Amino acid sequence: MYLRDCAVCHGARAGGTPSGPSLRGVGAASVDYWVSTGRMPLSSPHETPRRHKPKYKPALEHALVQYVARLGGGGPAIPDVVVTPALVPPGGVQYRLNCAACHSWAGTGGALLHVQAPPLKPATPTQIAEAVRTGPGNMPAFGRAALTPKQLNGVVAYVRYLDHPVDRGGNPLWYLGPFAEGAVIWILGIGVVLLVIRVIGTRS
Repeated sequence: MYLRDCAVCHGARAGGTPSGPSLRGVGAASVDYWVSTGRMPLSSPHETPRRHKPKYKPALEHALVQYVARLGGGGPAIPDVVVTPALVPPGGVQYRLNCAACHSWAGTGGALLHVQAPPLKPATPTQIAEAVRTGPGNMPAFGRAALTPKQLNGVVAYVRYLDHPVDRGGNPLWYLGPFAEGAVIWILGIGVVLLVIRVIGTRS
C-alpha cells in the first residue's frame, strides 16, 4: 500500500521527494492522524489535504501506520486517550487557553490568515489527541511539557462535550456567537415593532 499510494510523493524509504516531505521520525500518531482523517493519501501531489472518508479499512490503515512508523522511527506514538466527565471542567480551561483562538469557543473552526482552522466535531478522541501532540499543518504541536497526558485527556473530554453542551441560556443559535444573537434581536424585534405599528395604524 505504501509503495502504491504514498511512495510517489514521500519516497520509497519515506525520505521525501520534491512532491512531499520526509516521513522519517514523524511518528505513528502523525501518520495515523493524516490517514484516519482521509487527508492522505492524496489523489494528486497538487491537491490540498482535506478531511474525507478514510481510504483504508481499519486493519489496513493500522498496518500502513506501523510500516511508515518503522521506516523512520521516533516521533509521538498514538496517544492512549481516557475520557471521564470529571475532566471536562479543567479541559475547558486548557481548551480556552490553547485552542479556542483558532478553533472558536464552540469548536466550529475559524478563518485565519490564508488558512482555515477546521471544525472539531468530526474528529474522534484519538484524532484530537494526535493533532494536539503532532501539530498537523500550521497547527503548533503541544508536547508533554505544554500539556500533560491528563490535561490532554481533559481537552479531548471538553471537545467531545462541545458536541452536546448544556445550554443554560436558552437557544444556542447554532453557536455562532454575538453576531447571530444581535441579528435575531434586530430582525425579530424590529419585525414585531413594525407589526404592532401596522395593527395600530389599521385600527385608527
